[in-house]
Order: sequence, then C-alpha cells, then structure tokens
Amino acid sequence: MADPRPFDVPRYLSVLPLFTDIGPVALQRVAEGCQLRRMARGDMVFRVGEPCEAFHVTVLGQVKLYGLSPAGQEKVIELVGPGQSFAEALMFGDRPYIINAQALTDSLVLSVGKAAVVGEIDRDPHFALRMLAGMSRRLHGLVNDVQAYALHSGLQRVIGYLLRDHIDADGEGEPSTGEVVVQLPVSKATIASRLSLTPEYLSRVLRELEEQGLIAVDKRDIRIPDVSALAAWQAQGA
Repeated sequence: MADPRPFDVPRYLSVLPLFTDIGPVALQRVAEGCQLRRMARGDMVFRVGEPCEAFHVTVLGQVKLYGLSPAGQEKVIELVGPGQSFAEALMFGDRPYIINAQALTDSLVLSVGKAAVVGEIDRDPHFALRMLAGMSRRLHGLVNDVQAYALHSGLQRVIGYLLRDHIDADGEGEPSTGEVVVQLPVSKATIASRLSLTPEYLSRVLRELEEQGLIAVDKRDIRIPDVSALAAWQAQGA
C-alpha cells in the first residue's frame, strides 16, 4: 500500500505507557528505528516462522493474534486495539514468531525495531524495567484468560467480555452502574474464538441474555440497560 501520511512518531510514542518517562532525544532515537504501516483488512502483520525483529503497536484499527492447529483450525489468542502493543516478549527470544498477527480492519500499525529498543536498554536500565512491567501486564492478562477458560462457564465468559471495560482486570470491585452500549469491534465468530467458544454457542448465550432483558442486541451494538444487574447474573454462575 502507499506510504502513510506524515505521522509524528516521537509524539505518539510519548503517550504510550512504555515511553512516557523518556526524554525527547531518546524518543527520537527510538522513532528512527520505527516503521509505520497502513494495512488493509486481512493484511498480515507477521506470520509464524518469520524473524521477530520488532514489537508492534496498533495505532488505529484492530489486529488479531492467532494460532492454527495442524488441521487448520484457527484459535484467536488476543484482539489488539488502538494504543495496545504486542509481541514485546517474542522480540527478546531470538526466535521466529510463534503466532500470526492479522489486521481485522483497515489499520495503522507502528513497528518498533529491536535494535532501537536494545539500544535504549543499554543507555537506560530503567527502560528495561518498563519493558518488563509491560510484559508482566500482558502475562497477567493471559493468566486471567486461562483461569476464566478453566473455571468459568461459557455464559460467564461472555458476560465478562461485555463488562471488560466496566469492572477491573481481576473482575473484582464494584461495576459501573446504569446503561451502557458495547460495540463489538470484530465479528461474533472472532470473539467466540477469543473466548474459546463456538459461534453458535455465543449466539445462543446472547439470545438467552436478551430474553432475560439483560441486554439488547442490534447487530454489533450490545445495549446493557443495567450493568450491575448483568454483573450480578454473572456472579450467580447462571
């Protein structure tokens, strides 16, 4: 595709959690090791087996990380939206990519080169700590996912996904109250794979929740009349 329009990479990096405490000179150095790519829906960010020489940030759009079984069955591992990074840990492994990354919508992806990152780690040990903190947050999220798949019913997983922005990362604390509208960023089939469910099961759960008056479905818009009521239904393990 054509080169993206001019984009202030150092300024964009400065608002990412990983780079917030880095000075302008260091940001410029990192920016010089970045590549900005405008991707059409379906374009691959990377494939299994390709050399891993960068980590990536979704600037605009949606990227899915997924694996394929020997039979060709796809399993979505993570959906990465604007401002979220991915493949940081893989970059330090000196091994090829072990998963695939594909744009689900027209997307803008910033790739941060390994050489630039390693150079800043050499100059500033605190930068290494920030990298570790970022990878720790991602690991924490993946562990929560594994626990949810093992300990929660399919219905609880679906509700947890719908409420992901209205309760904390551990599913604890008081949920927000009142009505909200959740817009599904990708197809229901992709979300079902992300939750380790079949598309048919996801559709059935959404119908059941709608019949209970807990949600109202309008294509990709899910209206939740009462967040606390939906959270209570999840807690019951209905």
